[in-house]
Amino acid sequence: MTHPYFAKTRHPRVLAHRGLLTAAGEDSGVWENSAAAFAAAHAAGVEYIETDCHVSADGDVVLLHDPDLTRLNGDGRLVADIGTRELRDIFAEHGGLLTAREALEAFPGIRFNIDVKADAAAEPLGAIVAPHAHRVLVTSFSNARRHAAVAAALRAGAAIRPATSGGARTIARVVALSALRLSPARLLRDVDALQIPERQRGIRVLTPALLRAAHRCDVEVHVWTVNEPQDMTRLVEAGVDGIVSDRADLALDVLRAH
Repeated sequence: MTHPYFAKTRHPRVLAHRGLLTAAGEDSGVWENSAAAFAAAHAAGVEYIETDCHVSADGDVVLLHDPDLTRLNGDGRLVADIGTRELRDIFAEHGGLLTAREALEAFPGIRFNIDVKADAAAEPLGAIVAPHAHRVLVTSFSNARRHAAVAAALRAGAAIRPATSGGARTIARVVALSALRLSPARLLRDVDALQIPERQRGIRVLTPALLRAAHRCDVEVHVWTVNEPQDMTRLVEAGVDGIVSDRADLALDVLRAH
């Protein structure tokens, strides 16, 4: 049965990768995964935002991709060693810090795809998403983190489990089984989507066999990170269900015809 996360939304799906950085936003110093980037995605009309989470030194689940701030501002300290208030100060001129709880409350019409980037984030994230489980997909390269977050959501009283996307090990096994024309149904019992690159280290991950196997199990296939219009069109025509893009505004325009 299709998870409510996918109900009553456009197909193929467009997931705004860490929000949306418009030209104006970039000129003014807006960062990815910031409140301003999410607001820009919302204003562009997206229904899904992809984001990432770590835990601050205060135990708050904060929305950042990297374990440290090196790529953003050259600060090599770990997010886990920085207090939430200081993170807010750092983000103040770059679009504003969001915690997972704040994002879910500030954008009640958006469906979130949240990648758990740290072990310590899994359980607190689960408790936070519990009231929003119908509009949250929890993912991680680590199946253990994904399972921990889902279990925490259910313990916290979620009416249904959040949607989930398989981790790296699950994806590798589905690729192998589909190539052998064997069903991955058992692997995908608690999986609603496979979120994959088209290729990884020169190896093709997205194949017609994988698409067929996933769809037979009622599992969607989303491809990241796709920013060129011709690639968006090609992938959707090949049968993928969603595009994760830095240019969600462009993707919406390109895919409306489909």
